[in-house]
Amino acid sequence: MLKIIKSLLVWSVSLLFVFCAAVAGAAWYWATSPANMQVDPADYRIETGTGVRGVARAMNEAGIQINEDLFVIMARLSGRDVLLKAGAYEARQGDSPWVMLERMASGDMTQTRITLLEGWTYKRIREALAEHPDVRQTLNGVDDAQLLEKLGVNYPSPEGLFFPDTYVFTPGTSDFDILRRAYVAQKSLLEKLWPQRNSDIPLETPYQALIMASIIEKETGHAADRDRVSGVFANRLRLGMPLQTDPTVIYGMGEKYQGRIRKRDLTTDTPWNTYTRNGLPPTPIASSGRAALEAALNPESHKYLYFVSRGDGTSEFSENLRAHNRAVAKYILGRD
Repeated sequence: MLKIIKSLLVWSVSLLFVFCAAVAGAAWYWATSPANMQVDPADYRIETGTGVRGVARAMNEAGIQINEDLFVIMARLSGRDVLLKAGAYEARQGDSPWVMLERMASGDMTQTRITLLEGWTYKRIREALAEHPDVRQTLNGVDDAQLLEKLGVNYPSPEGLFFPDTYVFTPGTSDFDILRRAYVAQKSLLEKLWPQRNSDIPLETPYQALIMASIIEKETGHAADRDRVSGVFANRLRLGMPLQTDPTVIYGMGEKYQGRIRKRDLTTDTPWNTYTRNGLPPTPIASSGRAALEAALNPESHKYLYFVSRGDGTSEFSENLRAHNRAVAKYILGRD
């Protein structure tokens, strides 16, 4: 009888071992085999505080056919359940449940990007952030003063404070976080370049350099002309002449600008009308890139006081009004 019991016990243990091995093998096969995908790729997002089962549910809702119970067991037995990171993820055909679990545990998130262009106004930057499908909107209803307070800066306007560049981010990043990155980038660049400025420039503060750079950015996209344009404005500031630059007038017109400037626009006073007011306008008029900022801080030394567009992206420079009027007649009015 005892032999029979021992035999049954050995048989039962062996059967249990075989069963457990079969279950473990089946579980490992499931964990390492490609998951069925209804879409390819499948994008899904894990919010902060989501549990393992909620993660599996989000994956299923995104089109990844995955057994929620098995996924929960796999995550908990492997200890990955406490490592899962909130964020945006992408699964592709061929990915196994284990690969996807490891990706979320290591924080290998999907990344996207947004490009802020040189010469964009703050309004245009906000529009681009609002239009981007992967940017989380948190600034609706936040006015300029509140934004400046959130950034911790004491400027009259957010205009010109954000460095134009391509910013890579994970979907779900807030509009404010991107703006803060762009502000820090502009601030860091200005802090680096300001000590390297030409000591003779008629600019007293880094903020004035941002104002000047924004005007240069809007006046010319021709790299070879930037330093010379900067020199014209520097000469005018030294002589007390008005800058007389159309982009500042356009900025001051706001929504009234409809594609062209009329004579009465040049004589209608606004804080940004550099025909009616001497000196720099009170704020930048756009975001400026590094090249424009370097030109503002290191203008070309010359005697030019005027310039006019040649119509091909370059400018014709003149030292006196008579020569400038001839250039205007040639390039603007079409008279030789």
